[in-house]
Amino acid sequence: MAKKESSLSHTKWLCKYHLVFTPKYRRKIIYNQYRESLGKILRQLCNYKGVEILEGHLMPDHVHMLVSIPPKISFSSFMGYLKGKSALMMFDAHANLKYKFGNRHFWSEGYYVSTVGLNEATIKKYIQEQERADIIRDKLSVKEYEDPFRGKPAIQIPLQG
Repeated sequence: MAKKESSLSHTKWLCKYHLVFTPKYRRKIIYNQYRESLGKILRQLCNYKGVEILEGHLMPDHVHMLVSIPPKISFSSFMGYLKGKSALMMFDAHANLKYKFGNRHFWSEGYYVSTVGLNEATIKKYIQEQERADIIRDKLSVKEYEDPFRGKPAIQIPLQG
């Protein structure tokens, strides 16, 4: 757990951000064999920059993180560093990804970011519950189709118009 505020030589700061970013074309690639490797890479890159990960979850098609970033680092430059270096490190660790992701584009362009002031507990709970909600949503969205060769007539829906 992070302290209430951190300090640099002449500064007291409390800069927390909730961020979400996705793989290119929102491919559901993170849950497979790449999840553990990607988690290690993201933690390593955050440690290099002095960024503390307060909460983080790797979802099948996106990444949720709650981070504390020192004010000497601009958020946009940190995200460029995180996404750029993690993509290169993933391609180095898993050579077969080069064929799936042409031109070394692992992450999609852009990201979502929101500052977290003093409602950190609410954001942490949201990130923790997001995974459970996605699993439930995936189970509910699975459609079971009947065999078209059983001879049952298709349901006709009248069009209004």
